[in-house]
Amino acid sequence: MLATLKFTAASLCCALLAAHGAASAQPMPQVGGFPNQAIKFVSPFPAGGGNDATTRFVTSRLSDITGQTAIVDNRGGAGGNIGAKAVADAKPDGYTVLTGQVSLMAVNPSLYASPGFDPLKNFLPVTQINAAPLVLVVPSNSPLKSFADLAAQTKVPGGRVTYATPGNGTLSHLVGVVLDKDSAIAMTHVPYKGAAPAITDLLGGQVDVLITSTASVSSFIQNGKMRALAVTSPRRIGVFAKVPTLEELGYRNSTFEDWYGFFAPAGTPPERVAYLHDSIVRALKLPEVSKLITEGGSEVVGNTPAAFAAQLKEDIARWSRVVKLSGAKLD
Repeated sequence: MLATLKFTAASLCCALLAAHGAASAQPMPQVGGFPNQAIKFVSPFPAGGGNDATTRFVTSRLSDITGQTAIVDNRGGAGGNIGAKAVADAKPDGYTVLTGQVSLMAVNPSLYASPGFDPLKNFLPVTQINAAPLVLVVPSNSPLKSFADLAAQTKVPGGRVTYATPGNGTLSHLVGVVLDKDSAIAMTHVPYKGAAPAITDLLGGQVDVLITSTASVSSFIQNGKMRALAVTSPRRIGVFAKVPTLEELGYRNSTFEDWYGFFAPAGTPPERVAYLHDSIVRALKLPEVSKLITEGGSEVVGNTPAAFAAQLKEDIARWSRVVKLSGAKLD
């Protein structure tokens, strides 16, 4: 999936080790004796993916900030549902935190018959880490030079265009559905099991277009192997500043952003949620952390729990409509 920020384990560790100590973080004072033990951050996806990498490079500096060890616990399975349920069922004491993302918290409740948790009832938003668009890319040798070329090709009799995504029900798939239903840009969906095989087939010419996270393909765009046609964010951002948004191109219903964020179990004392928020936002503001986020094609957010809760409600309502439109369902 978006997931959004991908780094190899080696490059991530090297970057963090090089940065460690570059911006010394003074420990925050405890609040009512919290925290006085390690804080566990559950990444509900396997190690090495975007959720895991994001969790690790944000929490890598939390030990300095809180004075307590930050432990990353990978609990993958069922599109993130297993890890999310484990946190929903955890003791609400501030020592267990979930790294959620749009696909897990806003899409899965509609996509799965029984995800095992309710994002609004079982969790308290702490802060949103980032916001990132999805991007539509083609190989550099593609005859499609712009999004206008792509749209025109889909309207030519026999002009079949295939678009690859990391899988059925992913954000990438759902964006393709919206383009089809709302913008009459009819493409044939080719789902893969992850972004990596989809990238391989795009470069090999087996599919025409790929819709995926910016982080998955930013290096291919920078080295000239791919060309970005459009991004789904409401505005141009960072390393994709030269790529037009779908909204700019007249497709106003196709503005979507992916994100990661931290969640505490419902019932966690508000002063502990506030402490988690303040310490995480402090980590996000460190130059070495924010640089890793922006280089992956994202913007740093670090909003308040209330603002993040409002964003979550809005996304749940919107993605519920899109999932229904797509007809996608998973058990």
